Amino acid sequence: MHAPYIVVVEEDERDQYAAVIGADRILVLDPQYQRDYDTFDDLGDSKSKGSGAARNFIWDHAVANGHSWHWILDDNIRVFYRLNHNAKVRLLDGTCFRAIEDFCLRYENVAIAGPNYQYFAKQRQPLKPLILNTRIYSCILIRNDIPYRWRGRFNEDTDLSLRVLKDGWCTVQFNAFLQDKIHTQTMAGGNTDTVYVDGTLPKSRQIAEMHPDLCRVVWRFNRWHHYCDYRPFRGNKLIRKPDAVIPEGVNEYGMKLVQVAR
Repeated sequence: MHAPYIVVVEEDERDQYAAVIGADRILVLDPQYQRDYDTFDDLGDSKSKGSGAARNFIWDHAVANGHSWHWILDDNIRVFYRLNHNAKVRLLDGTCFRAIEDFCLRYENVAIAGPNYQYFAKQRQPLKPLILNTRIYSCILIRNDIPYRWRGRFNEDTDLSLRVLKDGWCTVQFNAFLQDKIHTQTMAGGNTDTVYVDGTLPKSRQIAEMHPDLCRVVWRFNRWHHYCDYRPFRGNKLIRKPDAVIPEGVNEYGMKLVQVAR
């Protein structure tokens, strides 16, 4: 897609990644983040602590470099799509990231945002271009000054989404732009070999323990899942910035815009 990126890796895998993507695209994880990470359980170092430590390192790295927002993407996303008029069109550049950024920057209280999974957005169903106040997974735009950091050995995406929503922030999930992510536990390596070795029940239990007021463990599609109720956050309203300007006409993304009175 010709979009600039950095891959965060552990020190012992630096050379393997450098041989494929080049050393200039690699950032080595500070192991102190792994030692300090809150796994929200008592298993300690007996098994992998998951992705959260690296995500906290990335967050702090973005802040240290003066950025007000940052993107974080899982490493098992195949491609991205634009969903429009019941067609999923593969994206060849980073326009989707810019469009999501532009939308979020119009509002004072968007904490996190990102594209929906393509398999949750059916081409034959009428869909809104975005959904407010639900979970954001795998490809996430994060506002850097919100007072949180990642925690939990499992389902840290869900936990962060719920914490920001409970505090009155908004999340924005886009159907207009979609990510084609490989299903959890179907790609070898990474968390599949180190975190999810005991199946889906432990990770489902943990999010239910983190948020017992909203989440529970359920059996669906021949495996354990977590179910979280996002209905209490329907009242979280977007607050447009006073200086936000949404021009009428056709914008740089080829979308026709009409100014609507608030």
